[in-house]
Amino acid sequence: MTLLYLNCPCTSFPRSFARDYKETYRYPPPSTIYGFLLSLVGEEDLTAHLGVKLAIGIIGDDPPISRIVRKQRHHKFVRNSKVIAKHGEGVYPTSNFSKPNHQELLTDLQAVVQIDSSEETASVKLSERVAIAFSTPEQIPRFGGLSLGESWALVNGVRPYRETDGTIRWLVVDNRELISLPVWIDRNTGQGKFCRFRFGNFSEECWVKIQTPEAKTKTTRTNQHKRRKN
Repeated sequence: MTLLYLNCPCTSFPRSFARDYKETYRYPPPSTIYGFLLSLVGEEDLTAHLGVKLAIGIIGDDPPISRIVRKQRHHKFVRNSKVIAKHGEGVYPTSNFSKPNHQELLTDLQAVVQIDSSEETASVKLSERVAIAFSTPEQIPRFGGLSLGESWALVNGVRPYRETDGTIRWLVVDNRELISLPVWIDRNTGQGKFCRFRFGNFSEECWVKIQTPEAKTKTTRTNQHKRRKN
């Protein structure tokens, strides 16, 4: 298992239902952490390490929320035949659909991520690739800045966790609580899988398995079929 310390001075995790007013999740979602780790090791395939389990913790108090005004681009797809002939299908003039809106930001986020690759099917596990990234970074064919959340939210650094970094408040899976975070988001449909959390000490309930909703559905159907046979 690998335990990492992340420090991000300014970031945002837009809520799935946010529209003009870009609200942010208060804590880094498992789906975002998974994407961050893929970026760290230079992996472009989102399905490369399905089955990995993540545990996420926060150091210190909740990061404060700031509200800013920024220019945002709205994704409006063109359906008018004349406009399509001029701009192309799915393409729209930026000047018509960009306007200033409010957005929430998190500042001074300190998080801890623990990785368990024991249930992965990949030949080289994600935890092993992370270890390679620290020991021999020249072997990692990655590109661009390392960000957490939106592409502009660059991290200050990532390294193995030290006890001097501070006490960890772990996110514990609990369907009765109110902290709801996405675990997987389908970029084609916009649908995904969510989990609810509370804060507590580290336990087996802290682990979140990264898998597609389809994979979970297939597993459930297989188990139901086996029970019917028995």
